[in-house]
Parts: sequence; structure tokens; C-alpha cells
Amino acid sequence: MKTVIAAVVSNGIEGLEKYFVSSDLVQYTFLEITKEFSPDLDLYHLLIVPNGSDHIAMHKIKDKVLTFLNNGNTLFCFDGWFTNWLPNNQWVMNTDLKSIDQRYTVQSDQYNLLENVTIDDLIYNNNISGWWSCGYIEAAQEAEIILQDTWNRPIVVFDEKSTKGTIFMTASGPLGDIGITTKTNTYLNNSLAQLYQNALFLVAKKINF
Repeated sequence: MKTVIAAVVSNGIEGLEKYFVSSDLVQYTFLEITKEFSPDLDLYHLLIVPNGSDHIAMHKIKDKVLTFLNNGNTLFCFDGWFTNWLPNNQWVMNTDLKSIDQRYTVQSDQYNLLENVTIDDLIYNNNISGWWSCGYIEAAQEAEIILQDTWNRPIVVFDEKSTKGTIFMTASGPLGDIGITTKTNTYLNNSLAQLYQNALFLVAKKINF
């Protein structure tokens, strides 16, 4: 079985490497954003843009990202992006509605990305709702809306239609590769770890079959 070769965009955020740990399934390389940021994405199957990434730097390489996707590769985006670097999908920041009223419901899940994921874990943290995502996604027309919020806005989206590749994105909801053995964590809980693992296994299946 081929190992997934993945690149993680890094702003130098402390501790980021703890959330993307290489294993037999995936090998992570961190791409540190510099003034001359222009990575060779041809080396990777998967590009990961974590929460808190520099969306201005990503905008500078948006043509590379599009080429990467049109070569049949996969992009994970867990950031809120103000610039339009991500093809055909746009994150929107909105503070008009109270996050305390936010709930998630499943809209569609053709690849079982929510298998063994408890939706309430994404909604509540210490009995407080609205802790995970922020804003919503204006999704590409044929993209699959996996989770939507109280106001029917896309929160988790899977898009394999608008480019020749695959985009898995959240509305600024952080995910990472910490395995699924730890019940709770200050950054990720078990269900978020499971959601990431499910998406990662889908990438592995894609490159191996």
C-alpha cells in the first residue's frame, strides 16, 4: 500500500507538528511560509491548509493550487480564508447570528466521512455550543454539503466536481491527525480526530486503487 505524501502549510504556529504526525499511512512535510513562498506541490498527493494559515500567502500560489487539484490531487482546508485562493468555494465570516444557537445536521455523506463521528461533539464543548466552526462556506454548485448549521449554511463540504481533484473543507473548523485513541484534547476531541482519519483513509484509497 502506497503511503500518502502530504504537505502541511505552516505559519510557524507553535505545536502544529503535534497535530500532523507521520505514520505508515501518511508522511507529512511542513511547508513554512516565507516571503518567497512558492512550494513545488507536484511532490505531494495531499495539501493541508490548517486553521490559522496565511491566506495572503495562499493567494500568491492560487494558480499552483489549481494545477495541483487538476492533476487529480486532494486539498484539505480547515482555515477561514478571506482571499479567493481556494477554487470555486469561498469562506464567509458572519457575526450576525449567535453562535450559541448553532447546531449541525447531516445533509449528505456519500463516502461515510461521518462514520463513528458523534455530531454533538462538534457542536458542544463543556456544554457550550458554537465552539468549533466560524462563519460558513459558499460552496461550489455541485459540491457535497456534509454538515450544515442551524441556518442551512454549509459547514463541512466535500467537492470533487468543480476541479479534477478533491477538496475537503470546513468553515474554519480545525482538524488534525492525532489518532483516535485520546478521548479529549484541548484542541481536538475524539470525533474530530475520527473525521480527519476518515478523510485521510479516503485519500489513501484514492491513490492506491
